[in-house]
Amino acid sequence: MSIANIPTLTTQRLTLAPLERADADAIQAVFPQWEIVQFLTTKVPWPYPPDGALTFIRDVALPAMERGEAWHWSIRPNAAPEKLIGVISLMDHPGDNRGFWLDPAWQRRGYMAEASTAVTDYWFDVLGKPVLQVPKARANERSRRISEVSGMRVVSTLERDYVSGRHLADVWEIAREEWHARRRG
Repeated sequence: MSIANIPTLTTQRLTLAPLERADADAIQAVFPQWEIVQFLTTKVPWPYPPDGALTFIRDVALPAMERGEAWHWSIRPNAAPEKLIGVISLMDHPGDNRGFWLDPAWQRRGYMAEASTAVTDYWFDVLGKPVLQVPKARANERSRRISEVSGMRVVSTLERDYVSGRHLADVWEIAREEWHARRRG
């Protein structure tokens, strides 16, 4: 699947538009905040360089999207579609299939749970994947809560390096059949 085939996803309050190079400035303006990066992988450089967003989009995200190995969307409120408030991604990597971040000014409103539901539907219903696995630092309580309320369960624990250091991480999982049963129920 090429970038051109990645659809815009919509929810009741959000538009998830495929990430594009033009999003770099908006990401660069919001992303370099400790509250956002502390529990992200050490692949994220910290301190975040002035060209960090452009480099990520140009050299990592777009090539992976073109190869059909990752799907990245900007998160925008329907009430202000010009405003990028976060990014959510799916990756075809064993044990690490979804990641996201949201501007702290927009947190605690249920937006990330809404975006996660949309991309999880895409993972199972469009991409046809049998299982979704997501590693999360135990200390990242808000992110863990999204997995809990979506019916995921912890299947393993490991130590993992994050921008903030080495932490215990749980790998959360849900199978396609479980997801569909929850969505219908």
